[in-house]
Amino acid sequence: MEKPLVLILCTGNSCRSHIAEGILRAAVGDTIEVASAGSKPAGYVHPLAIKALQEIGIDISQHRSKHLDEFKSRDVETVITVCGNADQVCPTFPGQVNRYHWGFDDPAHAHPAGPPRPTAATRLVRSRCGLVPCPQGGPTLGT
Repeated sequence: MEKPLVLILCTGNSCRSHIAEGILRAAVGDTIEVASAGSKPAGYVHPLAIKALQEIGIDISQHRSKHLDEFKSRDVETVITVCGNADQVCPTFPGQVNRYHWGFDDPAHAHPAGPPRPTAATRLVRSRCGLVPCPQGGPTLGT
């Protein structure tokens, strides 16, 4: 039997959605498939997202930025949007049962000049993702 797919969407698929994907994947293990994508993918995973999750032992360094079209032919049980733009343009996917919106400000735009390092904005997205109830009635993320 195929695992249910949870798809996390934002516009650029570079920061917020990868933070949420990494935390959700760590919380649920291999019980569900977790992926992220964007409506206008940036083409990279933001170094701040990678570093913010490294701080809590989650490695997303091998993630890649993807377009939501890669999932249009897949059964997506749950869609989670993490920015207002993605929420507005989000299509309905085959097999979709649930849709949630977890609106977060984009931490990629809230960093000082200099070498990339997680900021308060990045850590705020990370901590808020850890408080959101899991789809499928699972545990709260991060617990």
